[in-house]
Amino acid sequence: MISYETVTEALNGLKARGYVLDFNIAFDKLLCTQHDISLNPDAFEITEVYRFEGESDPSDEDVVYAILSKDGNIRGVLTSAYGMYADTASAAILNKLTMHLS
Repeated sequence: MISYETVTEALNGLKARGYVLDFNIAFDKLLCTQHDISLNPDAFEITEVYRFEGESDPSDEDVVYAILSKDGNIRGVLTSAYGMYADTASAAILNKLTMHLS
């Protein structure tokens, strides 16, 4: 797996490799508002995970997930804060996703 120093670097690197959609979590779905896509979490796999810890600022803590549809046609990214800034609904949805780390 590639090593990235910052969230921005990870997002740019994933975009260069085809993970071009930006997903958000809303209720029990993954949403890409730019393309009006609404998908159930069980239709995706997490192919890569990058965790960033804020050395001096806890608000810099974040996780970047590379998301791939099980049919391979849709690639995107999902970011989620963790630690004291974590969204509990996001964590519950992320637990539903199948994780495959290469």
